[in-house]
Amino acid sequence: MSSSAPRSLADQLRGWPDERLARLLEARPDLATPAPHDSSQLAARVVVRTSVLRALDGLDFLELTVLQALVQDVDPTSLPASGEAADRALDRLLSLALAWGDPPRPVLAVSELLRLPDGPPVEEVPSLLEGLEPRARAILDHLAQTGADGRWGGGPGPTAALVSSGLLVRLDERHVTLPWTVRLCLWSHTLGPLDEAPVLATAERGTALVDRAAAGAAFEAVRRTELLLDRWGTHPPPALKAGGLGVRDLRATSTLLHVENDVTALVVETASAAGLLAQGMTDDLDGAWLPTDGYDVWNAGTPASRWRALARAWVDNPRLVSSIGGRVADKPVNALSPDLTRSWLRELRHDVLAELAALPAGHTLAAGTGVASLVERLRWRRPRRPASRLAQVPSVLSEAALLGVTGLDGLSGVGRRLLADPEDPRVVGELEELLPRPVDHVLIQADLTAVAPGPLEQEVARRLAMLADVESRGGATVYRFAATSVRRAFDAGWSSAEVHDFVTQTSRTPVPQSLTYLIDDVSRRFGTVRAGHAESFLRSDDETALTELVHAAGAESLRLRRIAPTVVVSDLPLATLLPRLRELGQSPVVESVDGTVQVARPDVFRARVPRRRSPVSVRTAVRTSAVVTAIRSGDRSTRPRAERGASATTPSEVIALLRDAAESGSELVIGYVGNDGTVAERVVTPSRVEGGQLTAYDERSDADRTFAVHRITAVSRQPSG
Repeated sequence: MSSSAPRSLADQLRGWPDERLARLLEARPDLATPAPHDSSQLAARVVVRTSVLRALDGLDFLELTVLQALVQDVDPTSLPASGEAADRALDRLLSLALAWGDPPRPVLAVSELLRLPDGPPVEEVPSLLEGLEPRARAILDHLAQTGADGRWGGGPGPTAALVSSGLLVRLDERHVTLPWTVRLCLWSHTLGPLDEAPVLATAERGTALVDRAAAGAAFEAVRRTELLLDRWGTHPPPALKAGGLGVRDLRATSTLLHVENDVTALVVETASAAGLLAQGMTDDLDGAWLPTDGYDVWNAGTPASRWRALARAWVDNPRLVSSIGGRVADKPVNALSPDLTRSWLRELRHDVLAELAALPAGHTLAAGTGVASLVERLRWRRPRRPASRLAQVPSVLSEAALLGVTGLDGLSGVGRRLLADPEDPRVVGELEELLPRPVDHVLIQADLTAVAPGPLEQEVARRLAMLADVESRGGATVYRFAATSVRRAFDAGWSSAEVHDFVTQTSRTPVPQSLTYLIDDVSRRFGTVRAGHAESFLRSDDETALTELVHAAGAESLRLRRIAPTVVVSDLPLATLLPRLRELGQSPVVESVDGTVQVARPDVFRARVPRRRSPVSVRTAVRTSAVVTAIRSGDRSTRPRAERGASATTPSEVIALLRDAAESGSELVIGYVGNDGTVAERVVTPSRVEGGQLTAYDERSDADRTFAVHRITAVSRQPSG
C-alpha cells in the first residue's frame, strides 16, 4: 500500500496493478459486463447495491463478521478470532472492493445493508445474559445462529423483556433484531473462535475401497447412458409441446434400464448436458428426443473416456434434476423441461465436492451424521445464502455417487483429478485400471440363456442384443434367446448362416441343440409369407401356409381375402398388418414394388449437437485481460480532463462522479434543471445515489434534498481553497 491514502475509491482502483484489478473482475464478473470505460465507471459499479449483494453472498462467516465490524466502527483484531485469520479476511474484503482506504472502511452500500444497532456496552452484556430465563435465552441463541431478524407483535412475554433490557432492538412494529454487542457476545460463547469452521463428521474407509465403489458406479452410468441412447435412436420418445419428456416415457425408460425414475432422470439430464441428447425430428414426429451426432463419437471411445465426458457435464450442469417427478402449482415437473435451470446449482456442486476433496486420504463422510455436518460447514462458508439451497446437498451427494464421482460418501481418486484438471489424461488412465476388463464371449446354456461373465466388448454386446433379450443385470448379465429375438436379427438382414456362426464363435460352451433348432425353425418360417401394399397383400409359394393363416383363430381382425391360391389381400395398412401377423406367430418380410425383399430394421435417427455457450466463469476469464486494458486506456484519456477540472456531462460520467463523491464524502458542483426549465448551479455533498435519485446535502437550503439524476446537466468537483 502507498503511504498516502487514496482520495476516493476510483483513485484506489486506478492505483492497483493490473493483476489485482484482474482478480477483482474475476471474483465479481458482473463488473466487467459491459467493459467499464475507466476506473471511475468501475468504481461506480462496485458500489451498486445489487452487485454488492452478490459479493456479500460469496463471503464466509469470518469475512462477513470482519466486514460487520468495519461497519460498526470496531477494530477487526478485537474479534474472537486469530489475528492472521482476521487479516486474511480483511485482505479479501479489500480485494473485492467491499472496503477501501487506509484505514479500511466499507463502501456505502455495505453500510446500508449491514448496519446494526450498537446495543448495550460490551462489558454489560454478560451480566444481562446471566439472569435470562431459558425461553428468552433460546430466542437469542436462535437469532445469533441464523443471523435472521425476529418477529414480535408487541405483546408481553420473553421478547418484550429482551427488548426492555436492550438485548433486542425493535426495527419496526413487527420485527426485532440482535444489536451488535449482544450478537458478538453470543457468538463468542456459543460458536467459539469465529475463524474455525464446523468440523465434518468423518469415518475411516480405505482409499482402494472408495475407488472400487466409484468405478463400479461409473461403469453403470456409462452402460445406462449407452442403453438409453441406443434405444432412443430407433424408438425416440416425443417431445412435449411445452418442452420436456412425458411422464409415461420416463417410466418406460426406467423399465428399460431396470432403475427407479430418479436415476433415469439423472441419466437423461446428464446425457443432455454432455451434448449427447437433443430435440430433433423424425419421419413421424416433429419434435422427438434423439441422440446427437456427438453420440457416435462418444460411443466410439473407451468406457473411461466416456465417463469423463458425463462427469464433467454433471459437475457444471445448472439443472435441478432432483425436482423431476415432483409437482409445482399442481403440475408435474418433467425431465428435460426448460425451466429446471438454477444458476446457483453449479457453484453448490463445486462447493460440496471441494469439501470432500479437502478430507484426508482414507476418510469419508460418516454414516448418518456426515451429511448434516457438511450442511453446517457449507452454511458457515456462505452464511447469507438461502437455506433452501443447502437442502439440495443430499441430492448432490446422491447424484455424485450414482455417476461414480464419489464412492461410499468419499471423493474417489479419479474424482479428485477430475476436479483439479478435467483434461488430465490420468483421469482416464486411472479409471481404466479400475474398470472390469471387457470380455468377448458368453456361456450359452441349454435353457436358451447366455451368461456374459463380465462387460462385453462393444461390438459383441451390440450383436448379441440383436439376437437375445436381457433377462437380468448384475455382476454377470443374463440374455435369453426367443423366437421373437432371433426373428429381430433376421429382420435386420442376418442370414441363418450368420446367426449360427455368431453364436458358435461367441460361446465358450457348446451351442445347445435347442438353440440350433430355434434358429433353424425361425429361419424356415421367416419370409414364407410376404407382405405388400394392396392396401396390403400377402403372397406365399406355400398354399397350405396361406390356408392355415386365413382360417387361424384371431385372423378375423386382419380382414383377409384370398384372391388366388398364393395371394391374400387385406384392407389394413401394412404398418398395422405386420405386427398383427407376428402376434399370430408368423414371420413375414416386406416386399418392394419389384418383388425384392426389404430389410425391416428400424431407421436410426440423430439430432444436431446443440450449440452451448461456455460457462460464465470461462467467458469472464477470457475477457478479463481485454477489460483491464480498456479500463487503463480510459484512465489515460480522462486524466487530462480531470487535471483541468473539466465537468462530467455524459450520463455515465455524471453517475460515476456522484457515486465517487458519495463514497468519499466530498463536495460537488452540479448543474440542475429546475421546474421552470432554468439551470442553476448547486453545491452539494452526495450521500446516496440509487433508483435514479441523488440524495445529498444542499448548501443553499442547508438541508438534505433529493435530486432527479436525469435533471443534472453537469457535475464538477468543488475547487479546493
